[in-house]
Amino acid sequence: MKWYFYTLVLGLSVTILLSSCGEQKNKPDASSKQTPDYVLPGETHFRSLKMLTEEGENAEAYFSFDEKKLVFQATFADLKCDQIFVMNIDGTGKKMVSTGKGRTTCSFFLPGDTTIIYASTHLASDECPPPPDRSKGYVWQLYDSYDIFMADLNGNIIKQLTNTPGYDAEA
Repeated sequence: MKWYFYTLVLGLSVTILLSSCGEQKNKPDASSKQTPDYVLPGETHFRSLKMLTEEGENAEAYFSFDEKKLVFQATFADLKCDQIFVMNIDGTGKKMVSTGKGRTTCSFFLPGDTTIIYASTHLASDECPPPPDRSKGYVWQLYDSYDIFMADLNGNIIKQLTNTPGYDAEA
């Protein structure tokens, strides 16, 4: 009788295991999608890439913990240097959440998705710091006036996290 029970359990386990290994019938075929024009010819890894922003320079985008929003830095229109923005992952609801003064960088969501941290030079000056010399290529300037701030998603600074000379960013 015991061997019958063990055989039954083993048989059911094997049946369940094998049925879960079958081919997925509803799996979309990635090769059938049309590749967007902003993906370089021959690129195979980004066929389903979707552009979310269309103006200015946008960089360092990071997901919220619930994966519903992005926080990123951007310069466009009347902005003279990078500011921090939050938007939905479908590209809607773009909103500036930094002060609009100085230069900003390195923004991230904190757990709970109601606050962010970012680095800014706005306490040193409302104006953008001078641009770096790019005569020999791309340069990321390490401004010693960066400090790190915590802000809510309406752009209200909750707390200044650093107050020291030197490059305080890359949190």
